[in-house]
Amino acid sequence: MKEDLEMGEELMQHLRSRATELLLREEWNESVQAYSDFISLCQHHISHTHQRPDLDHLLKLQKSLCLALSNRAEARSRLRDLDNALQDCDAALEIEGTHFKTLLCKGKILLSLNRYSLALDCFKAALLDPQAGLKCEALNGFLERCKQLEHQSRTGVFDLSDWVVNGFRGKFPELAEYIGPVEIRKSEIRGRGLFATRNVDAGTSVLATKAIATERCILPDQNEELADNIQLVMWKNFIDKVVESASKCKRLHHLLSVLSNGEDEDVLEVPDVNLFRAETEEESALSMGKPDMDKILSTLDVNSLVEDAASAKVLGKNSDYYGVGLWILPAFINHSCSPNARRLHVGDHVIVHASRDIKAGEEITFAYFDVLSPWRKRTSMSKIWGFQCNCKRCKFEEQICSKMEMQEIQMGLERGLNMGDAVYRLEEGMRRWMVRGDEKGYLRASFWVAYSEAYESDHKTVRRWGRRIPAAEAVVDSVSKAVGSDERVLKAFMAGLKRRCGGGSGLVEMERAMKLARGVYGKVMKKQAMRTLIELGNQE
Repeated sequence: MKEDLEMGEELMQHLRSRATELLLREEWNESVQAYSDFISLCQHHISHTHQRPDLDHLLKLQKSLCLALSNRAEARSRLRDLDNALQDCDAALEIEGTHFKTLLCKGKILLSLNRYSLALDCFKAALLDPQAGLKCEALNGFLERCKQLEHQSRTGVFDLSDWVVNGFRGKFPELAEYIGPVEIRKSEIRGRGLFATRNVDAGTSVLATKAIATERCILPDQNEELADNIQLVMWKNFIDKVVESASKCKRLHHLLSVLSNGEDEDVLEVPDVNLFRAETEEESALSMGKPDMDKILSTLDVNSLVEDAASAKVLGKNSDYYGVGLWILPAFINHSCSPNARRLHVGDHVIVHASRDIKAGEEITFAYFDVLSPWRKRTSMSKIWGFQCNCKRCKFEEQICSKMEMQEIQMGLERGLNMGDAVYRLEEGMRRWMVRGDEKGYLRASFWVAYSEAYESDHKTVRRWGRRIPAAEAVVDSVSKAVGSDERVLKAFMAGLKRRCGGGSGLVEMERAMKLARGVYGKVMKKQAMRTLIELGNQE
């Protein structure tokens, strides 16, 4: 019996040394297997020690088991197997509730899962351990990160100023998960949608989240066939990333199942938005089977977002790439030709903000395609996307475009009609038809190309028609109010400002420019950084 015990001790020592070596060499899969073998043997010895009590030996085994569980958690976290890594941490802390290494490991895992308050508790508990003195600087760094991210997740206040002013150099800013005043409800547009629960000012963030997976590449401009092949490879890699992530996380597996796969959208259950809050998850109640590839493919086809889209702005080095990703909650946002939201891409994060003022109860919408274009073109685009847009703007323009004068203006533009003449004829038509408010903004947005080119001309056309053509500022205001802020509208406003005021501008004019810019980029930076972005936009 003594010989068996000694042989067992030798085997345990060998497995522990081997597992530690693999961990130090960052061979994570092999390390997990080695620690699993050691843990099984250690648990076997502990069960036998309970039968023949030897307190010192039992404490030694439990200490070894605690450390092994902590190290396996570390290896699993590097493999992004976070569910099992957390289980290892909890098992280790059941043995020794103040184990420094485990508290540190668990805190880092919770931080990566965006569970900031729980992570903060772990780091604070680790700080009380005598070992904390050796890693005090790193631990305090984690504490500060947690506090900053927890504040962001609670308030939705982000500040990208330093990163923008420094020319997007260095790492992407670290952003928290944030769910603002929104809820999911049945949508009159299609299926389910995201709705504001209170009034939201233009530029205010309504949510921020990190992608489940992304894939990016540089597409060749001249070779369409090569570009198509690259996109196919890119799509396969993207699918593989999503499947791998879903197979390792019960929560993600469940959230994917909540998304639409394009079928029977009207009968889909409406989830509570709290389901998407990391801090309130109940993983014990979640089940996880094998991922259904057919369903995942159709889900990704319906819900994936392209980064460089009509309603999006990509900041930093990723702007040089063609990128696709899956962001769970933004996937609920439907299209409208009078959208009220835009998104800002920062690394793998997306921040969704109001592009114009949103009223409580109003559905939050994106532009899936260019809405500064005529009704017929938008109708063709919606068919490509697989739906028919029945928004308020499309219904109005469908009626107004049946008028012979509207058809003549459109045909005239196609045949080279002077842009100023087209603007004059449209404005005169709107006066006769008693078009007011947002409806006037809708038509001006539809003929934005004519308006922008007329105002960018040498002013002969504008002077020719005098007050019968509205000032550029009035057009910009009505368009941005009707269909939200857009970089092209902001650029036209700044160009007009430069023509009128030369190099300088008054406080009132700059405040109007800032308001437009907040609708385009969101309230995520100070004025100096916003001016930097405006200048970059003018150069594009």
